[in-house]
Amino acid sequence: MFPKEEIPAILKKALSRGGDFAELYFETGEHSAITLEDGRIEKVVTGKIRGVGLRVLIEGRTVYAYTNDLSCESLQALAGIVSRAIPQESPGRVTVLSALTSPVDFVIRKDPASVDTQEKVAQVLAADAAARRIDPRVCQAGAVYADSRKQVLIANSLGEMAEDDRVSLMGRVQVVARQGDTLQTGLETTGGAVGFELFDSDPLEEVATRAARRSVLMLDAAPAPAGRMPVILSAEAGGTMIHEAVGHGLEMDLAQQGLSVYSGRTGEQIASSAITVVDDATLPNRRGSFRFDDEATVAERTVLIERGTLKGYMNDRLTAGKEGVPLTGNGRRESYRCRPIPRMTNTMILPGTDDPAAILTSTPKGLFVVRMGGGQVNTVNGDFVFEVSEGYRIESGQVGEPVRGATLAGNGPDVLMQIDRVGSDLGYAIGTCGKDGQGAPVADAQPTIRIPEITVGGHV
Repeated sequence: MFPKEEIPAILKKALSRGGDFAELYFETGEHSAITLEDGRIEKVVTGKIRGVGLRVLIEGRTVYAYTNDLSCESLQALAGIVSRAIPQESPGRVTVLSALTSPVDFVIRKDPASVDTQEKVAQVLAADAAARRIDPRVCQAGAVYADSRKQVLIANSLGEMAEDDRVSLMGRVQVVARQGDTLQTGLETTGGAVGFELFDSDPLEEVATRAARRSVLMLDAAPAPAGRMPVILSAEAGGTMIHEAVGHGLEMDLAQQGLSVYSGRTGEQIASSAITVVDDATLPNRRGSFRFDDEATVAERTVLIERGTLKGYMNDRLTAGKEGVPLTGNGRRESYRCRPIPRMTNTMILPGTDDPAAILTSTPKGLFVVRMGGGQVNTVNGDFVFEVSEGYRIESGQVGEPVRGATLAGNGPDVLMQIDRVGSDLGYAIGTCGKDGQGAPVADAQPTIRIPEITVGGHV
């Protein structure tokens, strides 16, 4: 990592012609990925990353530059380039650096970088074999293993300096089953801010087994019903809907630009009183967790919606400054090549008090969703459409026959207001969220919830 004693001089150079704030983001790391398709290892990729991003904020605007040359001469030159983009002549202030500490910590018992590549390959090969054992109708399986370890140092002109060591691991298996002309897909993932020890409790072959069983199950499923009906989203479905239909609309940059249905609605009731939504980067070993965000803000638990009332938004330093509100620790970037923007971390509906089983038995008919698929959301008006990758009819308060081809169509604010039962359980899903061309590791979670009426697309 770059010598810390040289950092103040770089920041001072960046602010030599003015500016409200300057920041250096150093990053070094390594990663590996293995891809299997049709029983063959297609790719084994390893790589390293090393670079620094330099940012200056001035009157709500951003000047940003980056380089992978960490020499003092290179960074002084980079600071000079940035400073020339600032049309002022009064130097900005640089405060003496002081190291920050975080109360958040994560235990990594087996660093993926210490694991031999053959052991990683064995995981994906076992996944392929496990998927094909489930049923002869499984015709295709693909598996991906990926890990990374990243060390970051963030220092700014306010005198804040933070360091973080981030380990991430992810496994994904997609299985296709065929029966005649019918094809069905099952997809399962596992991972988090965790080491290779993850596979002690959730080996990739178990992930593959779950994916294969889903693909085969859907081959024999009946066409989904269509119309307006009650829908129960199980905790196992994870928080896909809360992430897409609600979470993005509560990122402050979209709200400030008027691109969110929740813009300017702080203090209003926007959801049922049974609903509390939080974004929490402090959870141990979850995929969206960290000690500091990418602006040196300590990881936080941010209450977004409390008993139905909108309490606030997820912000970064730029958007928080425009509103004059405290930082929430949601300034995130994909790498040193990117400026930070407001992003979710681990976003969830908190558990309620209802017995999940009782939610089902009190619902005579409708759709029971076990797994969500992809979808589309319009953050401006809140309208969404989601695929259901595993769903069942609800018949006389019980889980009935599996159905396929279902979609859920609705409006985020309307659905939030409708939810009338919230279970005491909690289930997670993980992913990589894309926004403004940047990917960020995230997790989403929700308990079992009931929506009394929503449009289900299927077959009449």
